[in-house]
Amino acid sequence: MLSPTALRRWSWTHKWSSLICTLFMLLLCITGLPLIFHHEIGHLLGTEVEAPPMPAGTPRASLDQVLAAARAEYPDRVVQFASQSDEDDALWFVTLTPTPAPTEDFKSIAVDGRTAQVLARRPVDQGFMYVMSRLHVDLFAGLAGKLFLGLMGLLLLVAIVTGVVLYAPFMRKLAFGEVRRTKSPRLKWLDLHNLLGIVTVVWALVVGGTGMINTWADLMIKYWQYDKLSALLAPYAGQPTVPAAERSALQPALDAALAHAPGMKLSFIAFPGTTLSSPHHNTFLLRGNTPLTSRLLQPVLVDARTAQVTAAPQLPWYLTALLVSQPLHFGDYGGMPMKVLWALLDIATIVVLGSGLYLWLRRKAPATAGSNAAQPGSSNTPAASAQGASA
Repeated sequence: MLSPTALRRWSWTHKWSSLICTLFMLLLCITGLPLIFHHEIGHLLGTEVEAPPMPAGTPRASLDQVLAAARAEYPDRVVQFASQSDEDDALWFVTLTPTPAPTEDFKSIAVDGRTAQVLARRPVDQGFMYVMSRLHVDLFAGLAGKLFLGLMGLLLLVAIVTGVVLYAPFMRKLAFGEVRRTKSPRLKWLDLHNLLGIVTVVWALVVGGTGMINTWADLMIKYWQYDKLSALLAPYAGQPTVPAAERSALQPALDAALAHAPGMKLSFIAFPGTTLSSPHHNTFLLRGNTPLTSRLLQPVLVDARTAQVTAAPQLPWYLTALLVSQPLHFGDYGGMPMKVLWALLDIATIVVLGSGLYLWLRRKAPATAGSNAAQPGSSNTPAASAQGASA
């Protein structure tokens, strides 16, 4: 059992970690709700691109033809990345930018992988889902915004853990789940805050933890490139980026990558000189066929001149953790039932956060008849001043 001094310390930590992160967590929960259903909302708004139906066995165009079709739309740009749709591998998305360097100025072209015909020129910097995504990922502030949200995620985890510690002394005179409806509005909200907080605690830990990991993605990739990839590229030291005119055809390079990792499928391609590749390689990121392995990537580096595989390094544990956490954060593992569950828990967490803010704002409200001071969790107890037992 916690001593009064320990209880005050836990309460102080819970109170301030909650207060500092609450508004930002509310923003993330509100923006995260539509992102759970981003595919379904895209279909509803007509922004989701679909390849037209064709007979089974329709031959595929080569990767070179697909990229040529995309480049024809913006001949003054270079191809940075290309990816196949997770839902339909007949659909390619090609990203073009002014230079291979990292930039926010990019165009996305959807190309039919069978006919090499352009299907759509997707706007990537406008619309409702774009705003929701940028607010959720980085607050329109790039890496600084991501790291700031990561700090808020850490405070959320502190608030959750301290709230769980405070829950037992708070509930010592109440039945589990009891809401004192005959008491003051503040006490009713305090009970509801604690009930929803303890019910959603595991989900909040999972989503808060995975969200915090996701904010470190850029730094993790840069560290991997510095720590592991640089050793693999030692034979190319001092050589400039391979000019486009000296690069081999891409379809043989893709075939070589797939042959090197039988049973895997293409997810993503990064071209020479871009963020996720080297100046000398086409980097093919391959994925497995099961719900779990489809989220894990195997990089295969193929020499841009010779179309020969030169390396296929295993991803380190921290990048594996990142890849696993990304779909878990949005409930992408279990289809629609898991998405609905994630949405319901998200809404419950919004209530927890909102009620915690309400309890803080009403902390100096006068007690109603019957004196709240005699009630566990009243405004005079450390647990109540800490906004209850959850974030």
